[in-house]
Amino acid sequence: MQRRDLFRSLSRAAAAIAWQQVFASAGRAQATEVADAGGWSESAEVFTLGVASGEPQPESVVLWTRLAPRPLQADGGVPARALPVQWEVALDGRFNQVVRQGVAVADPAVAHSVHVVAEGLQPGREYFYRFAAGGQHSPVGRTRTAPAPDARVGSLRMALASCQHYEHGHFTAHREIAAADVDLVVFVGDYIYTTEAPRHARQRTHPHVFARDLGERSLADYRIHHASYKLDADLRAAHAAHPWLMVWDDHEVLADYAGDHDPYLTDARAFLAVRAAAYKAYFEHVPVSPHRVPADASMPMQGRFQWGQLADLWLLDTRQHRDAAPCHGVHAPMDGKVLWRCPAAEVPSRTMLGQSQEDWLAEGLAGSMAAWKFIVQTTQMSPGLMHAPLLGDLVYAEGWDAFPAARARLMEAIAQPRVQDVVVLGGDVHRHVAANLRLNPRDASSPIVASEVVTSSISSKGLSELVNAWIKRANPDIVHMRSDERGYVLLDVSPRQVRCEFRGTLHPVKAQSKFRTQARCVIERGVPGVRKA
Repeated sequence: MQRRDLFRSLSRAAAAIAWQQVFASAGRAQATEVADAGGWSESAEVFTLGVASGEPQPESVVLWTRLAPRPLQADGGVPARALPVQWEVALDGRFNQVVRQGVAVADPAVAHSVHVVAEGLQPGREYFYRFAAGGQHSPVGRTRTAPAPDARVGSLRMALASCQHYEHGHFTAHREIAAADVDLVVFVGDYIYTTEAPRHARQRTHPHVFARDLGERSLADYRIHHASYKLDADLRAAHAAHPWLMVWDDHEVLADYAGDHDPYLTDARAFLAVRAAAYKAYFEHVPVSPHRVPADASMPMQGRFQWGQLADLWLLDTRQHRDAAPCHGVHAPMDGKVLWRCPAAEVPSRTMLGQSQEDWLAEGLAGSMAAWKFIVQTTQMSPGLMHAPLLGDLVYAEGWDAFPAARARLMEAIAQPRVQDVVVLGGDVHRHVAANLRLNPRDASSPIVASEVVTSSISSKGLSELVNAWIKRANPDIVHMRSDERGYVLLDVSPRQVRCEFRGTLHPVKAQSKFRTQARCVIERGVPGVRKA
């Protein structure tokens, strides 16, 4: 017997003994009693929430799953004890060529989730993975590693997605993403929604409803909410098909929160307790590195990923470190969603990223040797001013327009001579956007220094085309914009150009909705800005 086969046999034997001890300690009759009461059952399906992978490096990738035979219970229906979970990585989907394996611990402290960093892999390769626990195998996932840092890579294909309100429509876009030939899914925020849709806007009923009192929202609430999203078959399929890179926005916690502040919850201590619960549940349900495990109300989310010599990707946290809304009352109409005549937004010290993250990004851009530099963040960076009749300019309070000084600092960092071929990726605004980014966004004669691609939402309802017309009128640098369709963006990256395909379907998204190509745009190497294809 080869050493690898011996290790595999011993690992399986150890895991089997551990599981036998779990059931033997309670006894068969007691196990049945626990199952009837809503607890663990040996025969229950263990991997109801599927599998996922993320954060691919040249020699490693993060693998995720969670044991949850009863996913709509806070504990998942699993005993409050650590349980062994086997994992395998293979070159083939039948696991005849297993290259890495081990036993991880599913700990009740993290809702029996597992975050495995599968190391010792080959750069730029496709792999298959699975887990085993309780005598069952998980669904098989497919992933890939990043190319070697010095590799001359000919292509990178990404699916850019954002904003998936469960009640607003089906996640049909994820079904198409799952079937697509892409290297990465880049998800730019609002993975869950903690707000209820108005009755007239509901396309399907969510199985979990949060407590009305924001301060009473608990870790159990967020765990059940995440699990209910993961029960969507299309979302599970997209996770199983491709590795993901992820950043978060506000709805993973509470709508419109900023740093340590929430506009609807005035008790700061209560909000931080809610944020801590939300961050913890987020970590427990997404394929991020175990090094990102949150500490109280903080979680390290920013990161940099390399795709050979072709691309660098910076993942930014635009929520945890941002300054609070600067104006209220009459200067913040539409329940604070927009700012009107709010000079406090112009204060130079205001930041969306925090000074440390701003410096980290600027230094990284200056030192990057990659052909393309992608800034992965959550919202629209080009001006999205709504030039409304009689009222004048209305500023979106949650976007970069409300942080003009911070945006100016970032544009200055991008405009440095050594920094070229920058593409900003975003979401949040529920519309497809392709735009040019100028050094001074308010000056039409200012030089174009970068390009922007914003994805529409997976399901969340967008603004009217009337509002879009106001935005287009105020910003001639918007090359393409459409708000009435839900969807995602395919990005084909080569050493010479980035080709963008905006996929969309009319709102609301049905289970049978078909997607079409709404528009195509191109970004040429060495020519900042985007054009229609």
